[in-house]
Amino acid sequence: MIELKKYILLLTALILIASQNLHSQWAILKSDADSLIKLGSEYIYDMKFDKASESFRKVIKDYPDNPAGYFLDAMVEWWKIAIFRNSREYDNIFLNKIEKVLNVCDKVLDTNQLDLGALFFKGGALGYRGRFYVIRNSWFKAASDGYNAFEILLKCLQAAPNNHDIMLGTGIYNYFAEALPEQYPAIKPLLLFAPKGDKKLALLQLEASAKYARYANVEAKVVLLQIYHEFERDTYKALQLAEELHKSYPNNPFFHRYLGRAYVNVWDIQKWDSTWRKILVNYMDKKPGYDDITAREALYYIGTALMQKGDYENALKYFYKCDEASRTLDKDGASGFMIATNLKIGKIYDLQGKRKYAIMQYNKILSWKDFQNSHYEAQTYLNKPYGQR
Repeated sequence: MIELKKYILLLTALILIASQNLHSQWAILKSDADSLIKLGSEYIYDMKFDKASESFRKVIKDYPDNPAGYFLDAMVEWWKIAIFRNSREYDNIFLNKIEKVLNVCDKVLDTNQLDLGALFFKGGALGYRGRFYVIRNSWFKAASDGYNAFEILLKCLQAAPNNHDIMLGTGIYNYFAEALPEQYPAIKPLLLFAPKGDKKLALLQLEASAKYARYANVEAKVVLLQIYHEFERDTYKALQLAEELHKSYPNNPFFHRYLGRAYVNVWDIQKWDSTWRKILVNYMDKKPGYDDITAREALYYIGTALMQKGDYENALKYFYKCDEASRTLDKDGASGFMIATNLKIGKIYDLQGKRKYAIMQYNKILSWKDFQNSHYEAQTYLNKPYGQR
C-alpha cells in the first residue's frame, strides 16, 4: 500500500508541480501591485506570513477582479500547511481560498476563455489543491485536479513557449516526465499518453528560469536544488543552491535542512555539525517550521558527525535522543531514521567492545523492515563485529 501511494504521489507530482508558481510568468498587474506581489512572495519564502498576507490583501483590494492577489493569499496558507506538518488548522482555510481563486478565474474565463492570466491562476490553484490532496491521501481528488491542471498548462505553454517564467513549468515537466519512469518503472503505464520528457533540455530551461525569470527565479532554484540533491546526485550544485537560498531566506527551515544535508553529502563534517546544531537550537527556540521531525533529523546527523570524529560517548547521547524521538514520531513502524540510528548504536557498541549489546541492536534491526540493506548489514555484523577486518 505504501509503494502504491508513492507511485500515485510521484505521478501526481509530475502533473501538478508544473503548475507551481504560475503567478510568476509575466508582469501580472500594474507596477504598484506587481511590486507588492514580488515583495509578498519574498515574505512567504522567509516565513513572514503576516507581512505576506498584508501585501496580498492590498492587491485584492485594488484589483478585486484579478485572481493574482487571491492566489497568492492562498499560497500563504499552503506554506503554513507545508511548514506546520503536524497541524490541520489551516486545511479548510486553504481550501476556501483556493475555491475563491477558481471562482474569480471562471468569472474572467466566462468573458474570455483564452485569458492567459486566468488560465495560469486556475491551473495553479488546481495544482496546489491537488498537492494538498496528495499529502492528505485523497488520491482520487488529487488525480482529478492534477489532470485538469495539466490540460490548462498545455494551453498556456502554447501561448507563451519562450517566456523564462513559463520555463519553470516546462522545465519541471520535461525533467520529471523522463526521470520518474526511469526510477519508478511501475508508473510508465500511467504516463503512456503523456508527452515525453527531456532531462537535458529541462535542466537548461530551469537554469534559464533561475537566472532570467522575472518572478519564478527563486522557485526555479528550489526545484533545481531538489533535482540536483535527489535525482542527479550533483552534490556541489545542490550545495551551491542551498547556500544561496539559505543566505537569502535564513528563516526558512526547508532551505536550512537542505543546507545541512548538502554538507553531509560533500562530507564537510565541521559545517554539517555546526549547521545541524543551529537547526537544533532553532527547534529549541521554537522557531516556525523547526518541528519534532526536524529535531530528530538534527539529532541523527549531529550524532553521526560525532561518531565520525571518534567521540562515541557523545554520539551515543544524540543517537539515544534520536531513538527516543522516533518512538514518539513513528506511528506505523520503525522509520528509516530509527533503523539507521539503532544500527549506528550497534556499531558503536562493537567499537567499544560491548559485543553483547551490539548483538542486541543487530537482532532488533532484523526484527524491523529492511531499509537500505539494513538487514544485510545487521547480519554481517552479527557474524563479524563491526570494525574488525
